[in-house]
Amino acid sequence: MIKSLRRFAVVLFASLLLLLVLIFSVFSFTDWVPGDIQRYIKDVLMLRASLTLDRTPGELIRHARQRLAGHPKLEFIAIPVLDFVQPFYERPVPNNLLPVLGKGWNSQARIESSSADFRVASVAELQNAMRQAVAGQRIEILPGTYRINAILGGSNPGLAEKPILVFASQAGSVLIEVVVSEAFQLNQPHWHFENLHIRGSCDNHDYCEHAFHITGKARNFILRNNLIEDFAAHIKVNGYREDWPDDGLIELNTLRNSGPRHTQRPVTPIDIVGASRWRVQDNYVANFAKSDPRATSFGIFMKGAGFGGRIERNLVVCSASEISAPGTRVGVSFGGGESGQQYCRDKQCVTEHDGGRAINNIVAHCNDVGIDINRSANSFVAHNTLINTGGIDVRGEKSSAMLFGNLYEGVVRARKGGSLREEFSERRSMSEVFQNPDALDLSWKKRPDRIPRHKHVADDFCRKPRAEGTQPGALEEGSAC
Repeated sequence: MIKSLRRFAVVLFASLLLLLVLIFSVFSFTDWVPGDIQRYIKDVLMLRASLTLDRTPGELIRHARQRLAGHPKLEFIAIPVLDFVQPFYERPVPNNLLPVLGKGWNSQARIESSSADFRVASVAELQNAMRQAVAGQRIEILPGTYRINAILGGSNPGLAEKPILVFASQAGSVLIEVVVSEAFQLNQPHWHFENLHIRGSCDNHDYCEHAFHITGKARNFILRNNLIEDFAAHIKVNGYREDWPDDGLIELNTLRNSGPRHTQRPVTPIDIVGASRWRVQDNYVANFAKSDPRATSFGIFMKGAGFGGRIERNLVVCSASEISAPGTRVGVSFGGGESGQQYCRDKQCVTEHDGGRAINNIVAHCNDVGIDINRSANSFVAHNTLINTGGIDVRGEKSSAMLFGNLYEGVVRARKGGSLREEFSERRSMSEVFQNPDALDLSWKKRPDRIPRHKHVADDFCRKPRAEGTQPGALEEGSAC
């Protein structure tokens, strides 16, 4: 029945396009059709031509909606058709609360506080402690709610064997409310932050841009087990002058928004530009919509001519509800929306990222592709599970990717000069494979055939060892971690 409805929807959508083409062919050189409608029909012809470029249905539908705007007569005819067709390609997100599958922050985590060098109970005390702390010292924020209205930063570097730690002894006992553009800005190496709950509380969404801005000399930064919500780019990483904050770790954090961000600023919870060898692992990243219908939001990206980044074992849910809301949402990307040359590590952006790895991620409910490779070379995309997304996109002349063992819906495509090689990946209907994939119940209904284990993928989404004959996708055994 569903397949029949899908075929009917496609036929109906195609019929609408053909009808408009017919109207244009008969009346385009007369005055019988108003000029604005003639111009729109020409746009439809261009849309029809783009079918040969392997566009996803979601892209075509969003483009059609944009071109219809301002043409009320055509909207009256076409919008009901698009409304009917769209749910077949962008399935509605279940109303029930989606599980996090063992990813993100642990609200029960504790850190021993007896050896803290500073115990702070106000924002002023926290700023003073961050200015005074030296390598090996620990700053405990005592339980309570703190309101930050000026950017906080550290003055001194830590060392590899003696980092500077800012923490709450009990996860969830400290709430930091932010009413300024950035909460913490770090330009010194070896600073760590753990167990904090940080919330953007700005009425104007052009503020509350970053919870953490990691820049310049802030190498070996670690962010672990934090809940961060309601920012445009929760974590922003970029160079400063000739310094680049390489070798960072973002691990076991929950990054989410309560609703669309009403801002012209980029909306990407993990936004890494130019820095190299960052590891982003075991996080839960969700609900990063932007209210601008023309804008694209990303869950995680690395770009700006960095190299060697790893995005592993994350759960990325583009839309916690309303997958077909205006705007475009992409899960994981090397390259993102590209970088201005002045922001690139090589000042040229020969490639946006080189040698990036996206492994064992689960990406769900994106109205565009789940994984995007844009002008990024030598990418390795392996054992990801993509549910209710457009698939995998490799685009741009500099893009090259090796795809191995992915389990996905949608399409895999190379375009605009991109190149890919694919081995042992499977395009499947997730409802045939999992018990209730849209609700993220990923216990097996019907296991795919086993594939050889790749030498660079020893474990799975839950860090369980992979057998010599392993499953495609992120999960070896199924269900949550």
